[in-house]
Formats: sequence, structure tokens, C-alpha cells
Amino acid sequence: MIVPRRVALRSLFTVAVAAFTGGTLARIATTPREGSARAASDASVESFDSFEPFDEMYRGRHIRGLVGPSGEPLVLVDGRPLHVMRRADGGFLTPIDHYESHATPLAATRAAVDESGSAPLTRYAAAHGDHPGGSPRGLHT
Repeated sequence: MIVPRRVALRSLFTVAVAAFTGGTLARIATTPREGSARAASDASVESFDSFEPFDEMYRGRHIRGLVGPSGEPLVLVDGRPLHVMRRADGGFLTPIDHYESHATPLAATRAAVDESGSAPLTRYAAAHGDHPGGSPRGLHT
């Protein structure tokens, strides 16, 4: 069977693209980078060790930050827990404002208070993930 020239050229092009892409990806995967995941995890542990507890009134709400059992920040707003998450870029965020990064847990807590206003937090503000039957922004409605 004679292979048409168009099919042969298409196959040759596909093989060349696959070889080039595979070689490039292999080189990228084996090249060490300065900002590797290990360096980022070391930085987050270091930042948790230097976490400063806080206790203040902010916009009529009592916000308090404590050091949790593992050294992570434990945040309370009017006595109710607020989950503070660490981002890969080194910042912090809360379930109330999931899209904005803040430099410290205190700044993230203040932003959550700004966003929630006078609405009390629900139990879902203390957890990360699915919010069955509750408001996805952690607000009591």
C-alpha cells in the first residue's frame, strides 16, 4: 500500500512536535528553581513561628488571634472561630473573602470583618470546603 504524501507529512509533523514538546517538558521538570515548593513550605513554617497574637476591637467587633496547637493562627471574631488559610504566595485569606490575599492573619481578619459588616459568623466560617445548607461566604442570613 502506498501512503499518500499528505498523510506521511502530517505523521512526520506530529512525531516532531511530540518529540520537541516531550524534550522541553523533561528539561523544565529537571531544572531546579529558586522558588521551589520546599522553599515555600519552609517559609510558611517560619511565618507561623513568628505569628503575633492579637486582641482588639475593630469596627465594633472583638477580634482575637491566638497561636493554635500546631503553631497555626487561630482567629475568633466575637468569640466565633474564623478559618484563616495560608496561600502559596505567603499571604492569608478567609472563607469570607476567598479571592483577596492579605499579608498577615490580622489583616485577613480585618478584611473579613469589613466584608461581613454586622452579620454574625456561622459555624461554616470556621471550616474550609463544602458549605451544605449554609452561606458560602460564612455569613448568617
